[in-house]
Amino acid sequence: MAEGAFARQVDSVSQISFDRLELNHILSVYGSKVAQGEWRDYTLNFGLERAEFCVYRRTSEVPLYRIVKQPKLARKQGKYAVIAQGGAILRRGQDLAQVLNVFRRKPKLVSIV
Repeated sequence: MAEGAFARQVDSVSQISFDRLELNHILSVYGSKVAQGEWRDYTLNFGLERAEFCVYRRTSEVPLYRIVKQPKLARKQGKYAVIAQGGAILRRGQDLAQVLNVFRRKPKLVSIV
């Protein structure tokens, strides 16, 4: 009887994942960076507290960026974050599209002499 109770308890715990709309936002940014030759590979990690989309320049390296979804932080700092290779948080927020704007290049002023 104890086994059945344990099995029900484990089944009620679900892992965090990205939904289709979130993946569409992430993959559109990823696709543009791949087309520019900056990124080459990615991994998806799903856990009980967070989901991560990790971006790599080369498969054998550590991730350049991690796009993290942590629903527990939704009321505090925002459930989405972009974390750089060294662990620096580049941007946090409630809206994934706004958080992913950190990857959009801003036009630079170029002077011609």
